[in-house]
Order: sequence, then structure tokens, then C-alpha cells
Amino acid sequence: MSDGDSPATRHIHDFLGASHDENAKRTLWVVALTAVMMVGEIAAGYWTGSMALLADGFHMATHAGALGLAALAYRYAKNHRHDPRFSFGTGKVGDLTGFASALILGIFSIGIAVESVLRLIDPVRVDFGSATLVAVLGLVVNIVSALLLMGGHHHGHHHDHDHDHGPEGHHHHGHDNNLRSAYFHVLADALTSLLAIAALLAGRYLGLRWMDPAMGIVGAIVIARWSWSLMRDTAAILLDETDAELAAALRERIDAMAGLRLADLHVWRVGPQARAAIVEVEGRVTETELRGRLADLDSIAHLTIAIR
Repeated sequence: MSDGDSPATRHIHDFLGASHDENAKRTLWVVALTAVMMVGEIAAGYWTGSMALLADGFHMATHAGALGLAALAYRYAKNHRHDPRFSFGTGKVGDLTGFASALILGIFSIGIAVESVLRLIDPVRVDFGSATLVAVLGLVVNIVSALLLMGGHHHGHHHDHDHDHGPEGHHHHGHDNNLRSAYFHVLADALTSLLAIAALLAGRYLGLRWMDPAMGIVGAIVIARWSWSLMRDTAAILLDETDAELAAALRERIDAMAGLRLADLHVWRVGPQARAAIVEVEGRVTETELRGRLADLDSIAHLTIAIR
């Protein structure tokens, strides 16, 4: 059995995404913006009595922490990418952080929903005018943060599409789930700010005071759905779910080789644009021939071949 590393690099598995450093810088900027706005919204929420604004502020507080965790994950992954303790590098550190962030997001959505229901049952006085101004400012910060992160998010998609090879037309799904989790946190903040503004305006001009806590419930439901989506995707990566598309492409290549039978195959993700594969075959073939047949599937960053 043999793997694809040379002796000089046998213990170096650098599977970080192509935009790792750029995404780390974008995340740090968003952490700073979010932290400043968080303090303002929580203070204003208590001062004005707005549940929608207070929920948005505390929501932003959890996001500041989650975004800070994302920034630390980028730094940790880079600093330890050549650490031999990690068998396949640190490419999945971002997925671990994404899962933790999604869990925080889900827990907080429950908190928002519970507090909003309590406010529906026992309404409080709200200073709609002042609360609206702060909510608008919060939305502006959210939009700026989303634009910062969106640049890296879209760059990752373009990078993936530029690496499609072979007649199978295989598409590599190289999402940076650390950046994706930060992006979802910012979008969730923008949503709660937007809902807060709508509720506050309805309360001030239409007398619909119940809209303030009602929008808190709506926001909680949407945030919970985003949380579940991110948890599902990152959990699949952390549990080494098979990359079905790449596995199918490998099977097709091997089946096309006369006198060769695929005995065992494992394909999983080890980084945003990197996959590892273990291929075991039966038949008369050399390792060099088989590697040559699979060479253009370049998302395979670590290939182990066994020939019976």
C-alpha cells in the first residue's frame, strides 16, 4: 500500500482553502464592527424597552463571540497546518468551528422565541422612535459586514468552478464552512434588525404593539432553520461522510480499465477544496498507471492506493 506523499512531505498535510488568509482578515473586520454595534443595541434595548431591539443586541453578542471563534479558528488552522499530530492537517478546523457556531445560533433562537412569547403575554412599554433609529444603524452595520464576508464566500464558489476536470464534469464543493458560519451569523443579525425595524414602525404608527415580540418569534424560526442547515452540513464533514460525486467519478475511471476490479473505496473531505481517498483494487495494474488514470481529479489532495 502506498500514499501520494514524497518522503520529504510525508507528515505535511496543508489542506487549507485557497482563500484562507483573505477570509481570516474579512472575519476580523466583521468581529470589530459587530462588537461595537452589539454594545449599542443592548444598551438601547434596555433604555427603550424594545424586545425586538434587545433580542437583536443579545443576538449580536452571541454572534460577536462566534465570529471571534471563527477568527481564532483561521489562526489556529494556519499555525498548526504542518503539525504531525494531525493526521490529515487542520483543514477541518473551520468545519468544527462552523458546527459550534451553528449550535450557538440554534440555542439563541430558542431564547429569542421564549422571551418573545413572554412579551406577548405581558407587554412592556417601548420607546419606538429611539429604538427604530438604533435598529436602522444596526442594519447598516450588518449589511456592511455581510458584504465583507460575501466577497470571500463568492470567491470560494468561483475557485471551485474553475477546477472542474474530466469527462464526468465532476463539481468540487469547496465551501469554507468557517466563513459560511460567520456569513450566516451576520445574515441572521441583519434579519433580526430588519424585523425589529418593521415591528417598531408598526408599533409607532399603527399602534400594533404586539408586532414587536411577534417579529422576535418570526426571526427565531428563520434563524433556527439556518442553524440546522449549517449543523447538518458541518456534521457530515466532521463524520467523514463520503463525497458521492467524487466517489462516482473514481468508480467510473477504475471500471473503464480492463481487467481491474474495485475492491474498496473511501472518499472524504479534509479541507475546503481538498479530498482524501483510499482506493483498493484487484487486477494487473501498477500504482503508477492507476495514479496516472486518476491524476486529473485534482481535488484528491491525498491518495492512498492498495493493489491486490
